[in-house]
Amino acid sequence: MVKTNNKSIVSLTLGILAIIVPYIGIILGIIGIFISSKSIIEIERSNERGKGLAITGRVCSIVGICFQFLLIILLLLSISVYFMID
Repeated sequence: MVKTNNKSIVSLTLGILAIIVPYIGIILGIIGIFISSKSIIEIERSNERGKGLAITGRVCSIVGICFQFLLIILLLLSISVYFMID
């Protein structure tokens, strides 16, 4: 019986958390990309299952990082507008 790679599950979890958790999501996304890359290499070497999970984790991590950058930019813009009004 072929088992699923544990790192691919972790990368998917980190990718989802990168989208959901504000501000810390950037760090989680970077870690998720790193772990998904390692899991894809392990899966190809050992013939385990979970390549789809690892790719999905990488995509979610990238989306989470982009979303967090937009959130930070909007926060900085709103702070700058607030201080320009006064």
